[in-house]
Amino acid sequence: MEKIGWVAVGAALLLGLAGCSPPDEPKKQAAPPKVEKAPDVFNLNLDTSKGAIVIEVHKDWAPIGVDHLFDLVKTGYYDGNRFFRVTQRYAQFGINGDPKLSAVWSNAFLPDDPVKQSNVKGTVAFAHLGPNNRTTQLFINLKDNKDLDKGAFAPVGKVISGMEVAESLYSSYGDMPPRGQGPDPTKIQREGNPYLESRFPRLDYVKKATIQ
Repeated sequence: MEKIGWVAVGAALLLGLAGCSPPDEPKKQAAPPKVEKAPDVFNLNLDTSKGAIVIEVHKDWAPIGVDHLFDLVKTGYYDGNRFFRVTQRYAQFGINGDPKLSAVWSNAFLPDDPVKQSNVKGTVAFAHLGPNNRTTQLFINLKDNKDLDKGAFAPVGKVISGMEVAESLYSSYGDMPPRGQGPDPTKIQREGNPYLESRFPRLDYVKKATIQ
């Protein structure tokens, strides 16, 4: 089975889907104010470079995460985001191409939601570095990853249209360092999309994220 982390086995479940916090990360900052209350169920539409992906989001699955996701989408945070980590198991995105904007949101940590739904194929959850550490990064499960359930990866929704698009996202750069030769998340945070455009030009991306 493909390992999901870039540290030893004991921490792999918690760290493998994070890939975002550099050793000298900036001080925690307050996120922008909430836009409005998230509805109980809504569709998150991702217009990507490969086509449309529609995610049905359920607030009762993970209330804290869903409210945060709603705010991120409403403020345009995911527009232009690259799918910087695409493996056989998941497609990960959620680092804004503007380092200043990324810094504001990526240090506003969320308390964990209890895991109420399993990380089966098609579900979507926030990545994190450990307990109470979710920020902006999301991943689409490209296969059943039920082992993540015990790592506090609480799904916020599921793909209801465009799973074939998610499965076709460019993956040949491989996993992030040191497990692979893909993009370094710390450099994405510091340098933004110019780093990705110059070093990893074939990455697919979110053109526009909207709520329906």
